[in-house]
Amino acid sequence: MTAATVPPHALPWGEVWGQDEALRQLQAAASDPAQLAHAWLITGPAGSGRSTLAYAFAAALIAEPGDEAAMRQVRAGTHPDLTALRTEGVIISIKDARALVERSYFSPSLGRYRVMVMEDADRMVERTSNVLLKALEEPPERTVWILCAPSEADLLPTIRSRVRTLRLREPDVDDVARLIVTRTGVDEATAEQAARLSQRHIGMAVRLATDEAARQRRDETLRAVLAVRGVGGAVETAARIVQLATDDAKALTAERDEAEREALLRTLGIAPGAAVPPAVRSQLSALEDDQKRRATRSLRDGIDRVLTDLESMFRDVLMLQFGRTGELINRELGAELSALAAAWEAPRTLTVIDAIATTRTNLEGNAAPALALESMLVTVASGRIL
Repeated sequence: MTAATVPPHALPWGEVWGQDEALRQLQAAASDPAQLAHAWLITGPAGSGRSTLAYAFAAALIAEPGDEAAMRQVRAGTHPDLTALRTEGVIISIKDARALVERSYFSPSLGRYRVMVMEDADRMVERTSNVLLKALEEPPERTVWILCAPSEADLLPTIRSRVRTLRLREPDVDDVARLIVTRTGVDEATAEQAARLSQRHIGMAVRLATDEAARQRRDETLRAVLAVRGVGGAVETAARIVQLATDDAKALTAERDEAEREALLRTLGIAPGAAVPPAVRSQLSALEDDQKRRATRSLRDGIDRVLTDLESMFRDVLMLQFGRTGELINRELGAELSALAAAWEAPRTLTVIDAIATTRTNLEGNAAPALALESMLVTVASGRIL
């Protein structure tokens, strides 16, 4: 995003970065009803800024031009004309989708439009998608839907045919590195490494740049996979990956879980450390159930991130096998990857990459993480899919 397009702190677009063309389209739609579709699908890889752009667009639609207070309410998720669904589970439940659809038929109370934002729309199963489809077929006049997903292919064709798709571009490593320096103040070398290792995922790049333990866990995981030599090593490394992902998930969710519990008890008038009366235990149990679902998703997201890192590593091996030495993601492992590229043939590397993709699919189908990883790592060690 250039300074000429949007001033650095202009509301509501100030946090949108690196998506000039998408920004122009949404700004035009927000200011001209003739260009405004009733439903939008914002697609792009993880970390490309889908949600940031969705909420900026929502703020521009709801608030009158210049009403910065209303825009801040939308960005904070507290405006009455914004309804957002951020799933904490592995999938979006049909119950949550129905509640979202019901609210879409309410008229705007304060703003120009009622806006429905569905993050992670790709996490809908078919019957949940069909609930949403009915709302998209007959939308109220002043309701706008904004869906976010990695790609159009992640949604049913019937959904895709009823939305206007906006595809986000992938930023360059250098662009992400400059952003990381600006946001975090880390040195340029650390920012470049984080941008490269995260494969331009902005959120992950920030974390790698500012969290040395996260960088160490990533390096440890990749080196452990490179060291796998047989079934025993595959089983041990799979367990280690699951444990690292579990620890990472706990680190991300523990503080939030405790804050939510304390807030609920405070709302119910229960003093810190006091016994929880039987009459309100069901509410506490419901919160704990939600937190368990969030922990499950966080763990699966963490393992998926490991698989993404492994794909990048074996992609590097393949690039070396084809003589493309200047395009490595994992430069820090250059010597190890060069040795592997010399020891293997390219078809074996492709077999391993296919196995990683299959593992990702199996995990999406609720396979046991340890067993799925063990199978994949046996393929790494043997070069054969079992």
